[in-house]
Amino acid sequence: MRRDSTGHRTVPGSLPAELNRFVGRRTEAAGLKKLIGSSRLVTVVGAGGVGKTRLATHVAGTLKERFSDGVWLAELSALRDPELIEHALVEALGLTDHTSRPPREVLARHLAERELLFVLDGFEFLVDACAPLLLGLLRGAPGLRVIAVGRRPLEIEGELTLPLAPMRGQDAVRLFTDRVSAGRPGFRFPRGDAAKVAEVCRRLDGIPLALELAAGRMRALSVDQLLTRLDDRFRLLTGGGRGVLPRHRTLRTAIGWSHELCTPGQRLLWARLSVFPGQFDLEAAEYICGGAGLASDDILDVLHELLAQSVLVREDTAAGVRYRMLDTIREYGAQWLTATGDTERLGRRHRDWFVGLATWCELDWFSARQTGIAARVDSELANLRGALEFSLDHPGDAHLAQYLAGTLWFYWAGCGRLAEGRHWLDHVLEAEGGREGARLKSLWVLGYVAVLQGDPVAAVAALQECREAAQQTGDTVAAAYALHRTGCLALVTDDMPRAEELLREAIGQYRESGELNSNVLMGQVELAMAVCFRGRLAEAAAMCQDVVAVCEDHGERWARAYALYVLAFEAWSGGRPVDARGLLTESLTTCHAFHDQLGTVLALELMALLTLEEGEAAEAALLQGAAAQLWTSVGLPLFGSAYYNAPHLRCAEGARGALGAGVYESLLERGARLDRNAAVARALRGPAPREDPPSPAPHGAGGRRAEAVKREVRPDQRA
Repeated sequence: MRRDSTGHRTVPGSLPAELNRFVGRRTEAAGLKKLIGSSRLVTVVGAGGVGKTRLATHVAGTLKERFSDGVWLAELSALRDPELIEHALVEALGLTDHTSRPPREVLARHLAERELLFVLDGFEFLVDACAPLLLGLLRGAPGLRVIAVGRRPLEIEGELTLPLAPMRGQDAVRLFTDRVSAGRPGFRFPRGDAAKVAEVCRRLDGIPLALELAAGRMRALSVDQLLTRLDDRFRLLTGGGRGVLPRHRTLRTAIGWSHELCTPGQRLLWARLSVFPGQFDLEAAEYICGGAGLASDDILDVLHELLAQSVLVREDTAAGVRYRMLDTIREYGAQWLTATGDTERLGRRHRDWFVGLATWCELDWFSARQTGIAARVDSELANLRGALEFSLDHPGDAHLAQYLAGTLWFYWAGCGRLAEGRHWLDHVLEAEGGREGARLKSLWVLGYVAVLQGDPVAAVAALQECREAAQQTGDTVAAAYALHRTGCLALVTDDMPRAEELLREAIGQYRESGELNSNVLMGQVELAMAVCFRGRLAEAAAMCQDVVAVCEDHGERWARAYALYVLAFEAWSGGRPVDARGLLTESLTTCHAFHDQLGTVLALELMALLTLEEGEAAEAALLQGAAAQLWTSVGLPLFGSAYYNAPHLRCAEGARGALGAGVYESLLERGARLDRNAAVARALRGPAPREDPPSPAPHGAGGRRAEAVKREVRPDQRA
């Protein structure tokens, strides 16, 4: 430690002063401090422009007092000759040596007895020479610690790595707004621009370099103008002031820096991987990107190198190991793919792979792998969207878009994606596909989704068109599905006799054609619901018990959850509240796990009534409020059905009576503020354990309950 002329302590070093405010990255900075405290070599790795150097130098600057011999920065990025590395380090330390000693010896002797922190930035081009040099210096200088900064690890003994991701959420917004304000002193974004600013940050992937360059453009552009120009982000972000490193001059240069580090094979795979708009797995990469100069068997090795270069990011998900590119890096690769003239071929291979994947997932949905299928489709959603878009952009392939949108029925209906399913189904049916089978499938699925959304007009139009066309073409399976979903529409619009008639007919047609899957079982559950609403509780229970048995044989959980819901309704109607809660708990748990909001909200509605009758009126009101909020993202509350609504009204009346109107309304509002996870957790918590009363005699309390339920859920005498 040194002192200046006034007696104040000074710390030697070559770390430049920060020229602007360090924003965000509190967690990452704390993590880097902790790592460098426990290891003598930490490498900050990440994609170009993600802010590695800034994080490393900022943290190093906060550690000056810990190193008596200073904190030093060595910039290696301009070097290409490995033999110059040692000279560059000598220069960075401010050493002067006119002897004939090799610079490595000079370094070793200087560092041997010192305690200092070295920041090595930009070693990627020289990693093969830099790694052994650094290892030797660390072994010979116990007081030396190093923060290395690059797009890949050094992969030497004792190294710890800190992967640096783009900035997220408010950190990115704060960085952008801070840099805009720095360039326009006194400027503040109006409150109304908050969403637009957040969108700018999202569109730029939270990459600090991109955010800073975009902020520089705000001297001449409004935030609206900036948003409209972000589609060509590489052309736009060409700024950067004097003194900025050449590789930071533009975003294209920042990413091109990574590109230069790649071998021809790595560059080719980078370009081809740009066809994936979202995550992907190894199998997809091997099929889609293999061939024509890059053997499928080599993909794994090349992919591993791209990971090391930080071109790709590995993500461990519920669907297994996945990889992805940031959008900005992907677009750079896409430009190279266009230059090779291979964009169309890769796009077609991508589309074909994901059409095949969707087909397999539809078949496997009716199995014990259902949970895994839901996770897989979740992870592939961006790719499936891309496949749909590709097919719609090619008029001759519109039938594949129709087929794909229809094949994903299980995801739209079973995994909480009704709105997106409706979007795609509407779009694909606007196109002329030329293949009647694909169109019929998308029609009955559109009818199904519209029914669940409470849109009977659209449902009738789609299902009627499907039935008529199926009869003309002799497609008995499509005709059965259209009949089934027409029966489902009758169910939710309170026409129970017609619902029972149509659903029975559809189930008969399924059996004749040998069709058996989750959808078919849902038809039997819906028939049981109609029968239950007509007062034949035992018959409804028997139907659902059959469904549960088939589901358990196949490992199916989704349709089983709906069967359990009907059984819970029957148990409550029959005066067996403990049985009802047990069945409903299992149903709710499963629907929630699948993100099936319809099944979840139906279960919550009935759970609220059970909770009321267990003496917890306040909790029942909270659950009703939460359910009401969920309906806003599902469709028409309780389908607008008097039958489905009867238990809801019973609960509302009872809770309001027990609590008073003011308290009840207040609790509804509180419940509406619960998110889905919190609402489900409260519902599943349940009351204190208790036993059911003895089975009632026909005219006992349970018998009176059943009769009362029959009256309440039959709003007219049509049934």
